[in-house]
Amino acid sequence: MNAAVQSKASRVTGFRSKLLVAIMVIVSTITALGLYFADRNLTATVASDLQRQFQGELAALHHAQEIRYAALVERCRALVRKPRIHAALEDGALELLYPSAEDELRDILQRPGDTPAERAASALHAEFYRFLDRTGALIPAGKTRAAGALPPDEEARLSLTGAPGKQQIGYLRHKAAPLAGAVSEIIAMPIISTETGEVIAALVLGFKPFELGGGAATLGMKSGVWVDGQLDVAGLSPAASTALAAEIAHDRSGPADAERRQRAVIEGAHHEVFYKRLNPESVFPPAYEVCLYPLAGLREQQRELRWQVVGAGVLFLLGGLVASHFVAGRLSDPVEKLAVDSEENRAQRERAEAALELSHGELQRSARFSADASHQLKTPVTVLRAGLEELLARENLSPEECHQLSALIHQTFRLSSLIEDLLLLSRMDAGRMKLEIAPVDLSQLLEAALDDLDVLPDELDLRIETAFPRALHIAGEKRYTAIILQNLLENARKYNQRGGLIRITARAEGADVLLSVGNTGRPIPPAARAHIFERFHRGAIGENVPGYGLGLNLARQLASLHGGDLRLARSEENWTEFEVRFRLATAPAVAAPVSA
Repeated sequence: MNAAVQSKASRVTGFRSKLLVAIMVIVSTITALGLYFADRNLTATVASDLQRQFQGELAALHHAQEIRYAALVERCRALVRKPRIHAALEDGALELLYPSAEDELRDILQRPGDTPAERAASALHAEFYRFLDRTGALIPAGKTRAAGALPPDEEARLSLTGAPGKQQIGYLRHKAAPLAGAVSEIIAMPIISTETGEVIAALVLGFKPFELGGGAATLGMKSGVWVDGQLDVAGLSPAASTALAAEIAHDRSGPADAERRQRAVIEGAHHEVFYKRLNPESVFPPAYEVCLYPLAGLREQQRELRWQVVGAGVLFLLGGLVASHFVAGRLSDPVEKLAVDSEENRAQRERAEAALELSHGELQRSARFSADASHQLKTPVTVLRAGLEELLARENLSPEECHQLSALIHQTFRLSSLIEDLLLLSRMDAGRMKLEIAPVDLSQLLEAALDDLDVLPDELDLRIETAFPRALHIAGEKRYTAIILQNLLENARKYNQRGGLIRITARAEGADVLLSVGNTGRPIPPAARAHIFERFHRGAIGENVPGYGLGLNLARQLASLHGGDLRLARSEENWTEFEVRFRLATAPAVAAPVSA
């Protein structure tokens, strides 16, 4: 017993552990998926926010550049219309060109006394200027200091293949002091003759490129210019500038004015790199604007958010563990009870199966005994009846002897009827009885049963009332249906009273036929009503009535074999009524065997 209890407890504990593990796997999977999608969502959100900031700063930079460029172009257009400059060029007095321009360009040039801070603050002041003739060749400035100092090789790079027909943008890298390492933005404006309308020269001015400042610088974005294969970005190491310049030089495919964006690791930090052609339609060498946006803030925010998500996930997982333990305990309690109940039910089932097997064996033996006994009794009873009938046929018998012999012969008939009933019951108990179901005229059987009832001696002076239609067909076998009717009518006659009544009614009701047999007489006691269909049961009202208590039991079993039922409809005051339900047969049908 202890081993069984321990085994049962072990199985329940194992189920509880498996349930806990299953719940934890589900919770862990949901948590992992939630963490994964939350991390992706938060990372995408942060990246989108930083991208919007970068785009905003970039748009502000481009807007400021466009305003500055528009102002520079407008000032340059005004300069090329100066009369003294036109006069020197149209009259061929090139020796007067730079001295005349010195006076005309005084407002746009940087003053020699300006401090570096003032020069940086003035984005519209030129660092130098030069003139190109109609062929695009440089007109030397001579000793004019106001034109700005440029080495000869840098001056040579200002020359073009011809005077431009419209303004041109270019960028010039300085290699000598004091502008070493710096880049100048060049605007070349055509000078058109007022007489012929042709381009006779070009004015080239050099400005300091626009740089980031103010709020944009505080966010860490840097800008510079890529030209001649080299990159100048303030605050960027030469090695990083060289590497990034080489990467930009390698990735310059596609439309000239297309924007390009990529991720790069610069000086050990991740950056968003943006570069765009500054002079897509210029005759000057190509130059690119380069903007660097550090992603350290993005990485830091992503790291913080990831730790927050992981922390929330761990807390959720711990909560899921506690909840899983509680839920597993609650869910395993009914299973434990079910296991105990199942064990008890299994034991009860085994006992019931054993008892059923024993009862089945006893029933089979009883059925065989009843069948054998009934079969063996039929012969001696028949012999006994034949002997009695021979004695009764003698002529020297007195009336008393004749009466006694007649009574004995009657008892042999009763005994034969009892044997037939027992044999029939034993066949039904053994399951060897088969019915040939066919349409049976119940009305005809009732009339025949009533005729037989009239032949019997009537000491009680009974009245019989009938109410049933003609040709009322039921599905059954005629022989056994007649036995049902005979037992019910015999029962109504035996338990009636002097001058009593027997009422027989039959009617079709849907797919059934209801037959009622009622009689006057003492009602059946309530305590005995549950036992009246048991074999050999005889209540107190039948103590002085001949019989063996088999009629109702036999009639009920035969009614059940016919697919119907026999029941006590009512028994009250001076009236008892039984009701039989048969299946209605509307038309003759092919006989179908039914096994008991």
